[in-house]
Amino acid sequence: MTLFVGIDVSSKDLEACLMDSMGETLATRKVKNDFPGATALRDMMFEYTNAEDPIHIGMEATSVYSWHPALFFHQDDTLNQRTTKVFTINPKLVKNFKKAYSEMDKTDPKDAWVIADRLRFGRLPKSLIQSEQFLALQRLTRMRYHLIQSLTREKQVFLNHLFFKCSAFNLEVDTSAFGHAITEFLLEAYSLDEIAQMPLEDLAGYLQAKGRGRFSDPEDLAASIQKAARSSYRLSKCVEDSIDLILGSSIEIIRHLQRQIKDLDKAIARVLDGIPNTLKTIPGLGFVSCAGILAEIGDIDRFDHQAAIAKFAGLFWPRSQSGDYEADDKKLARTGNRYLRYYLIEAANQVRRQEPNYRAFYNKKFREVQKHQHKRALVLTARKLVRLIDALLRNDQIYAPNKKVTR
Repeated sequence: MTLFVGIDVSSKDLEACLMDSMGETLATRKVKNDFPGATALRDMMFEYTNAEDPIHIGMEATSVYSWHPALFFHQDDTLNQRTTKVFTINPKLVKNFKKAYSEMDKTDPKDAWVIADRLRFGRLPKSLIQSEQFLALQRLTRMRYHLIQSLTREKQVFLNHLFFKCSAFNLEVDTSAFGHAITEFLLEAYSLDEIAQMPLEDLAGYLQAKGRGRFSDPEDLAASIQKAARSSYRLSKCVEDSIDLILGSSIEIIRHLQRQIKDLDKAIARVLDGIPNTLKTIPGLGFVSCAGILAEIGDIDRFDHQAAIAKFAGLFWPRSQSGDYEADDKKLARTGNRYLRYYLIEAANQVRRQEPNYRAFYNKKFREVQKHQHKRALVLTARKLVRLIDALLRNDQIYAPNKKVTR
Protein backbone atom coordinates (compact mmCIF):
# COMPACT_ATOMS: atom_id res chain seq x y z
CA MET A 1 0.00 0.00 0.00
CA THR A 2 1.32 3.42 -0.95
CA LEU A 3 1.20 6.11 1.73
CA PHE A 4 0.38 9.59 0.44
CA VAL A 5 1.50 12.47 2.67
CA GLY A 6 0.16 15.92 1.88
CA ILE A 7 1.88 18.77 3.70
CA ASP A 8 0.60 22.34 3.88
CA VAL A 9 3.66 24.48 4.51
CA SER A 10 3.86 27.85 6.24
CA SER A 11 6.76 29.78 7.71
CA LYS A 12 5.99 28.38 11.17
CA ASP A 13 4.21 25.03 10.76
CA LEU A 14 3.85 21.87 8.71
CA GLU A 15 0.26 20.62 8.59
CA ALA A 16 0.31 16.98 7.41
CA CYS A 17 -2.38 14.58 6.22
CA LEU A 18 -1.59 10.88 5.76
CA MET A 19 -3.83 9.08 3.25
CA ASP A 20 -3.96 5.52 1.93
CA SER A 21 -4.48 4.37 -1.66
CA MET A 22 -8.27 4.28 -1.20
CA GLY A 23 -8.46 7.92 -0.14
CA GLU A 24 -9.04 7.22 3.54
CA THR A 25 -7.41 9.61 5.98
CA LEU A 26 -5.10 7.68 8.29
CA ALA A 27 -3.84 10.52 10.47
CA THR A 28 -3.27 14.28 10.65
CA ARG A 29 -0.65 16.17 12.55
CA LYS A 30 0.69 19.69 12.91
CA VAL A 31 4.37 20.21 13.71
CA LYS A 32 6.76 23.13 13.63
CA ASN A 33 8.55 23.89 10.38
CA ASP A 34 11.98 23.02 11.71
CA PHE A 35 14.32 20.03 11.94
CA PRO A 36 12.72 18.41 15.05
CA GLY A 37 9.25 18.91 13.60
CA ALA A 38 10.15 17.32 10.26
CA THR A 39 11.85 14.44 12.09
CA ALA A 40 8.71 13.79 14.13
CA LEU A 41 6.63 13.82 10.96
CA ARG A 42 9.02 11.33 9.32
CA ASP A 43 8.71 8.97 12.30
CA MET A 44 4.93 9.23 12.09
CA MET A 45 5.05 8.04 8.46
CA PHE A 46 6.79 4.84 9.56
CA GLU A 47 3.99 4.09 12.02
CA TYR A 48 1.51 3.74 9.15
CA THR A 49 3.66 1.81 6.65
CA ASN A 50 5.54 -1.42 6.33
CA ALA A 51 9.14 -1.54 5.15
CA GLU A 52 8.11 -2.41 1.56
CA ASP A 53 5.38 0.25 1.26
CA PRO A 54 6.15 3.23 -1.03
CA ILE A 55 5.80 6.71 0.42
CA HIS A 56 4.84 9.74 -1.70
CA ILE A 57 5.32 13.11 -0.01
CA GLY A 58 3.97 16.28 -1.58
CA MET A 59 3.83 19.96 -0.72
CA GLU A 60 3.19 23.19 -2.57
CA ALA A 61 6.19 25.14 -3.83
CA THR A 62 5.59 28.03 -1.43
CA SER A 63 8.55 30.34 -1.97
CA VAL A 64 11.41 29.46 0.44
CA TYR A 65 9.25 27.85 3.14
CA SER A 66 8.93 24.47 1.43
CA TRP A 67 12.60 24.26 0.45
CA HIS A 68 14.01 22.92 3.73
CA PRO A 69 11.34 20.29 4.50
CA ALA A 70 11.39 19.04 0.88
CA LEU A 71 15.17 18.72 1.01
CA PHE A 72 15.01 17.04 4.43
CA PHE A 73 12.61 14.32 3.28
CA HIS A 74 14.56 13.84 0.05
CA GLN A 75 17.92 13.38 1.79
CA ASP A 76 16.82 11.47 4.89
CA ASP A 77 18.67 8.14 5.03
CA THR A 78 15.83 6.16 6.58
CA LEU A 79 13.36 7.37 3.96
CA ASN A 80 15.87 6.61 1.21
CA GLN A 81 15.97 2.99 2.35
CA ARG A 82 12.35 2.79 1.19
CA THR A 83 10.67 3.71 -2.10
CA THR A 84 10.14 7.36 -1.27
CA LYS A 85 9.35 10.19 -3.69
CA VAL A 86 9.16 13.86 -2.76
CA PHE A 87 7.17 16.27 -4.93
CA THR A 88 6.99 20.06 -4.85
CA ILE A 89 3.72 20.89 -6.58
CA ASN A 90 2.73 24.05 -8.40
CA PRO A 91 0.11 25.75 -6.17
CA LYS A 92 -2.03 26.35 -9.28
CA LEU A 93 -2.42 22.59 -9.75
CA VAL A 94 -3.64 22.20 -6.18
CA LYS A 95 -5.97 25.18 -6.46
CA ASN A 96 -7.58 23.87 -9.64
CA PHE A 97 -7.85 20.35 -8.22
CA LYS A 98 -9.62 21.70 -5.13
CA LYS A 99 -12.38 23.19 -7.31
CA ALA A 100 -13.72 19.65 -7.76
CA TYR A 101 -14.65 19.73 -4.08
CA SER A 102 -17.30 22.43 -3.93
CA GLU A 103 -17.93 24.35 -0.75
CA MET A 104 -14.79 23.00 0.94
CA ASP A 105 -13.42 25.18 3.73
CA LYS A 106 -10.10 26.96 3.25
CA THR A 107 -8.07 25.75 6.22
CA ASP A 108 -4.58 24.30 6.63
CA PRO A 109 -5.82 20.75 7.46
CA LYS A 110 -8.12 20.82 4.42
CA ASP A 111 -5.29 22.07 2.18
CA ALA A 112 -3.05 19.22 3.39
CA TRP A 113 -5.88 16.74 2.62
CA VAL A 114 -6.27 18.14 -0.91
CA ILE A 115 -2.51 17.86 -1.53
CA ALA A 116 -2.52 14.23 -0.36
CA ASP A 117 -5.51 13.46 -2.58
CA ARG A 118 -3.79 15.17 -5.53
CA LEU A 119 -0.77 12.93 -4.95
CA ARG A 120 -3.05 9.91 -4.92
CA PHE A 121 -4.50 10.77 -8.33
CA GLY A 122 -1.01 10.90 -9.86
CA ARG A 123 -0.07 12.40 -13.27
CA LEU A 124 2.05 15.02 -11.58
CA PRO A 125 4.69 17.07 -13.42
CA LYS A 126 8.28 16.03 -12.87
CA SER A 127 9.13 18.07 -9.80
CA LEU A 128 11.27 15.72 -7.77
CA ILE A 129 13.98 17.27 -5.61
CA GLN A 130 17.33 17.56 -7.34
CA SER A 131 20.81 16.49 -6.25
CA GLU A 132 23.07 18.79 -4.23
CA GLN A 133 25.20 19.94 -7.15
CA PHE A 134 22.18 21.00 -9.15
CA LEU A 135 20.65 22.70 -6.11
CA ALA A 136 23.85 24.68 -5.52
CA LEU A 137 23.95 25.69 -9.18
CA GLN A 138 20.25 26.58 -9.07
CA ARG A 139 20.73 28.94 -6.12
CA LEU A 140 23.56 30.72 -7.96
CA THR A 141 21.82 31.02 -11.34
CA ARG A 142 18.55 32.17 -9.80
CA MET A 143 20.40 34.83 -7.81
CA ARG A 144 22.08 35.93 -11.03
CA TYR A 145 18.67 36.16 -12.68
CA HIS A 146 17.50 38.35 -9.78
CA LEU A 147 20.54 40.63 -10.09
CA ILE A 148 20.09 40.93 -13.86
CA GLN A 149 16.48 42.02 -13.33
CA SER A 150 17.61 44.51 -10.69
CA LEU A 151 20.33 45.82 -13.00
CA THR A 152 17.83 46.29 -15.83
CA ARG A 153 15.47 48.23 -13.58
CA GLU A 154 18.28 50.38 -12.20
CA LYS A 155 19.51 51.22 -15.68
CA GLN A 156 16.02 52.41 -16.57
CA VAL A 157 15.98 54.59 -13.44
CA PHE A 158 19.35 56.00 -14.50
CA LEU A 159 18.15 56.77 -18.05
CA ASN A 160 15.02 58.47 -16.74
CA HIS A 161 17.06 60.82 -14.57
CA LEU A 162 19.65 61.33 -17.29
CA PHE A 163 16.79 62.68 -19.43
CA PHE A 164 15.94 65.14 -16.66
CA LYS A 165 19.59 66.19 -16.51
CA CYS A 166 20.26 66.32 -20.28
CA SER A 167 17.09 65.90 -22.33
CA ALA A 168 18.93 65.85 -25.68
CA PHE A 169 21.55 63.24 -24.71
CA ASN A 170 19.96 60.28 -26.51
CA LEU A 171 19.31 62.39 -29.60
CA GLU A 172 22.83 63.76 -30.01
CA VAL A 173 25.26 61.30 -28.37
CA ASP A 174 25.93 58.10 -30.30
CA THR A 175 27.42 55.99 -27.50
CA SER A 176 26.17 54.05 -24.50
CA ALA A 177 25.26 56.10 -21.47
CA PHE A 178 26.59 53.24 -19.32
CA GLY A 179 30.17 53.32 -20.60
CA HIS A 180 32.87 53.95 -18.03
CA ALA A 181 33.89 57.30 -19.55
CA ILE A 182 30.34 58.69 -19.65
CA THR A 183 29.47 57.59 -16.13
CA GLU A 184 32.74 58.98 -14.76
CA PHE A 185 31.98 62.27 -16.50
CA LEU A 186 28.47 62.38 -15.04
CA LEU A 187 29.85 61.69 -11.56
CA GLU A 188 31.73 65.01 -11.82
CA ALA A 189 28.28 66.67 -11.64
CA TYR A 190 29.04 69.43 -14.12
CA SER A 191 26.15 71.74 -14.95
CA LEU A 192 24.93 71.91 -18.54
CA ASP A 193 26.42 75.37 -18.95
CA GLU A 194 29.80 74.16 -17.66
CA ILE A 195 29.75 71.26 -20.14
CA ALA A 196 28.78 73.53 -23.04
CA GLN A 197 31.58 76.00 -22.26
CA MET A 198 34.31 73.44 -21.54
CA PRO A 199 37.24 73.52 -24.03
CA LEU A 200 36.65 70.77 -26.57
CA GLU A 201 40.24 69.49 -26.29
CA ASP A 202 39.94 69.13 -22.51
CA LEU A 203 36.64 67.23 -22.73
CA ALA A 204 37.98 64.96 -25.50
CA GLY A 205 41.12 64.24 -23.48
CA TYR A 206 39.09 63.44 -20.35
CA LEU A 207 36.84 61.02 -22.25
CA GLN A 208 39.76 59.31 -23.95
CA ALA A 209 41.60 58.87 -20.65
CA LYS A 210 38.55 57.51 -18.81
CA GLY A 211 37.64 55.38 -21.81
CA ARG A 212 41.13 53.84 -21.80
CA GLY A 213 41.76 54.97 -25.36
CA ARG A 214 38.94 53.00 -26.93
CA PHE A 215 37.26 55.94 -28.70
CA SER A 216 38.31 56.25 -32.35
CA ASP A 217 37.24 59.92 -32.50
CA PRO A 218 37.06 61.42 -28.99
CA GLU A 219 36.73 64.97 -30.38
CA ASP A 220 33.56 64.02 -32.24
CA LEU A 221 32.13 62.42 -29.07
CA ALA A 222 33.01 65.50 -27.04
CA ALA A 223 31.38 67.75 -29.62
CA SER A 224 28.17 65.67 -29.54
CA ILE A 225 28.03 65.86 -25.73
CA GLN A 226 28.45 69.64 -25.83
CA LYS A 227 25.75 69.89 -28.51
CA ALA A 228 23.42 67.84 -26.30
CA ALA A 229 24.19 70.12 -23.36
CA ARG A 230 23.40 73.25 -25.40
CA SER A 231 20.16 71.72 -26.79
CA SER A 232 18.79 70.46 -23.47
CA TYR A 233 16.28 72.20 -21.25
CA ARG A 234 17.75 74.06 -18.30
CA LEU A 235 16.89 73.18 -14.72
CA SER A 236 17.07 75.32 -11.63
CA LYS A 237 20.19 74.89 -9.48
CA CYS A 238 18.19 73.18 -6.73
CA VAL A 239 16.63 70.62 -9.08
CA GLU A 240 19.85 69.99 -11.01
CA ASP A 241 21.80 69.31 -7.81
CA SER A 242 19.16 66.78 -6.78
CA ILE A 243 19.31 65.06 -10.16
CA ASP A 244 23.13 64.95 -10.01
CA LEU A 245 22.94 63.25 -6.61
CA ILE A 246 20.43 60.69 -7.92
CA LEU A 247 22.56 59.99 -11.01
CA GLY A 248 25.63 59.46 -8.82
CA SER A 249 23.75 57.06 -6.54
CA SER A 250 22.33 55.18 -9.51
CA ILE A 251 25.78 54.81 -11.09
CA GLU A 252 27.18 53.34 -7.88
CA ILE A 253 24.27 50.88 -7.63
CA ILE A 254 24.78 49.80 -11.25
CA ARG A 255 28.50 49.25 -10.70
CA HIS A 256 27.86 47.33 -7.49
CA LEU A 257 25.37 45.05 -9.25
CA GLN A 258 27.83 44.48 -12.11
CA ARG A 259 30.55 43.49 -9.63
CA GLN A 260 28.20 41.08 -7.88
CA ILE A 261 27.21 39.51 -11.20
CA LYS A 262 30.89 38.97 -12.07
CA ASP A 263 31.47 37.28 -8.70
CA LEU A 264 28.46 35.03 -9.27
CA ASP A 265 29.72 34.16 -12.75
CA LYS A 266 32.98 32.92 -11.25
CA ALA A 267 31.13 30.79 -8.69
CA ILE A 268 28.79 29.43 -11.37
CA ALA A 269 31.75 28.46 -13.55
CA ARG A 270 33.37 26.57 -10.64
CA VAL A 271 30.23 24.55 -9.86
CA LEU A 272 29.53 23.92 -13.55
CA ASP A 273 33.01 22.44 -14.01
CA GLY A 274 32.03 19.70 -11.56
CA ILE A 275 28.93 18.65 -13.54
CA PRO A 276 29.75 16.57 -16.65
CA ASN A 277 27.61 17.67 -19.58
CA THR A 278 27.79 18.12 -23.34
CA LEU A 279 25.80 21.35 -23.63
CA LYS A 280 29.06 23.31 -23.75
CA THR A 281 29.65 21.92 -27.24
CA ILE A 282 26.68 23.84 -28.72
CA PRO A 283 28.02 26.86 -30.64
CA GLY A 284 27.14 30.17 -29.00
CA LEU A 285 25.84 28.64 -25.78
CA GLY A 286 27.58 30.56 -23.00
CA PHE A 287 28.47 28.97 -19.70
CA VAL A 288 25.88 31.04 -17.81
CA SER A 289 23.01 29.91 -20.03
CA CYS A 290 24.37 26.36 -19.92
CA ALA A 291 24.44 26.50 -16.10
CA GLY A 292 20.94 28.02 -15.87
CA ILE A 293 19.47 25.30 -18.09
CA LEU A 294 21.22 22.46 -16.25
CA ALA A 295 20.29 23.89 -12.85
CA GLU A 296 16.57 23.84 -13.63
CA ILE A 297 16.45 20.59 -15.62
CA GLY A 298 18.73 18.69 -13.25
CA ASP A 299 18.82 14.97 -13.98
CA ILE A 300 17.41 14.52 -17.48
CA ASP A 301 15.72 11.27 -16.38
CA ARG A 302 13.26 13.39 -14.39
CA PHE A 303 11.54 14.02 -17.75
CA ASP A 304 10.04 11.36 -20.00
CA HIS A 305 10.76 13.26 -23.23
CA GLN A 306 11.69 16.64 -24.66
CA ALA A 307 8.07 17.86 -24.78
CA ALA A 308 7.88 17.48 -21.00
CA ILE A 309 10.87 19.81 -20.63
CA ALA A 310 9.26 22.39 -22.91
CA LYS A 311 6.03 22.24 -20.93
CA PHE A 312 7.93 22.48 -17.65
CA ALA A 313 9.53 25.68 -18.99
CA GLY A 314 6.22 27.08 -20.26
CA LEU A 315 7.36 27.18 -23.91
CA PHE A 316 3.96 26.68 -25.50
CA TRP A 317 0.86 28.61 -26.54
CA PRO A 318 -2.42 27.17 -25.17
CA ARG A 319 -5.07 26.87 -27.89
CA SER A 320 -8.05 29.18 -27.82
CA GLN A 321 -10.81 27.51 -29.86
CA SER A 322 -14.59 27.47 -29.79
CA GLY A 323 -16.73 25.94 -32.57
CA ASP A 324 -15.33 27.08 -35.91
CA TYR A 325 -13.31 29.87 -34.30
CA GLU A 326 -9.58 29.46 -33.73
CA ALA A 327 -7.64 32.39 -32.28
CA ASP A 328 -4.59 33.43 -34.29
CA ASP A 329 -3.09 35.75 -31.67
CA LYS A 330 -2.28 33.37 -28.82
CA LYS A 331 -0.55 34.26 -25.58
CA LEU A 332 2.42 32.33 -24.26
CA ALA A 333 1.55 30.09 -21.31
CA ARG A 334 1.67 31.85 -17.96
CA THR A 335 2.66 28.69 -16.13
CA GLY A 336 6.01 26.93 -16.08
CA ASN A 337 9.44 27.48 -14.65
CA ARG A 338 10.27 31.11 -15.45
CA TYR A 339 13.97 30.63 -14.75
CA LEU A 340 14.29 27.77 -17.22
CA ARG A 341 12.23 29.70 -19.76
CA TYR A 342 14.50 32.73 -19.35
CA TYR A 343 17.74 30.78 -19.78
CA LEU A 344 16.39 28.77 -22.73
CA ILE A 345 15.32 31.92 -24.57
CA GLU A 346 18.64 33.62 -23.80
CA ALA A 347 20.45 30.53 -25.06
CA ALA A 348 18.35 30.45 -28.24
CA ASN A 349 19.26 34.06 -28.93
CA GLN A 350 22.96 33.22 -28.55
CA VAL A 351 22.84 30.02 -30.60
CA ARG A 352 20.92 31.48 -33.55
CA ARG A 353 23.70 34.04 -34.01
CA GLN A 354 26.36 31.33 -34.25
CA GLU A 355 24.62 28.31 -35.74
CA PRO A 356 23.37 28.63 -39.38
CA ASN A 357 20.57 26.06 -38.97
CA TYR A 358 19.09 27.93 -36.01
CA ARG A 359 19.56 31.29 -37.70
CA ALA A 360 17.63 30.05 -40.76
CA PHE A 361 14.89 28.61 -38.53
CA TYR A 362 14.59 31.91 -36.62
CA ASN A 363 14.38 33.92 -39.85
CA LYS A 364 11.71 31.60 -41.24
CA LYS A 365 9.54 31.91 -38.13
CA PHE A 366 10.13 35.67 -38.04
CA ARG A 367 8.66 36.05 -41.55
CA GLU A 368 5.61 33.88 -40.90
CA VAL A 369 3.64 36.45 -38.89
CA GLN A 370 3.12 40.20 -38.68
CA LYS A 371 2.74 40.49 -34.90
CA HIS A 372 5.27 39.78 -32.15
CA GLN A 373 7.74 38.59 -34.79
CA HIS A 374 10.95 38.62 -32.74
CA LYS A 375 9.47 37.24 -29.53
CA ARG A 376 7.55 34.50 -31.31
CA ALA A 377 10.50 33.46 -33.47
CA LEU A 378 12.81 33.44 -30.44
CA VAL A 379 10.45 31.27 -28.36
CA LEU A 380 10.05 28.82 -31.24
CA THR A 381 13.84 28.73 -31.65
CA ALA A 382 14.10 27.98 -27.93
CA ARG A 383 11.55 25.19 -28.42
CA LYS A 384 13.73 23.73 -31.19
CA LEU A 385 16.76 24.07 -28.92
CA VAL A 386 14.98 22.02 -26.22
CA ARG A 387 14.93 19.01 -28.56
CA LEU A 388 18.67 19.30 -29.07
CA ILE A 389 19.38 19.76 -25.36
CA ASP A 390 17.25 16.74 -24.48
CA ALA A 391 19.08 14.55 -27.02
CA LEU A 392 22.56 15.65 -25.94
CA LEU A 393 21.90 15.17 -22.23
CA ARG A 394 19.93 11.94 -22.56
CA ASN A 395 22.45 10.27 -24.89
CA ASP A 396 25.58 12.02 -23.60
CA GLN A 397 26.30 13.17 -27.15
CA ILE A 398 28.62 15.92 -28.34
CA TYR A 399 26.99 18.40 -30.70
CA ALA A 400 27.82 17.86 -34.36
CA PRO A 401 26.05 20.23 -36.81
CA ASN A 402 25.88 17.75 -39.66
CA LYS A 403 25.05 14.70 -37.59
CA LYS A 404 21.48 13.82 -36.74
CA VAL A 405 20.96 13.45 -33.01
CA THR A 406 18.83 10.66 -31.57
CA ARG A 407 15.69 11.94 -29.91
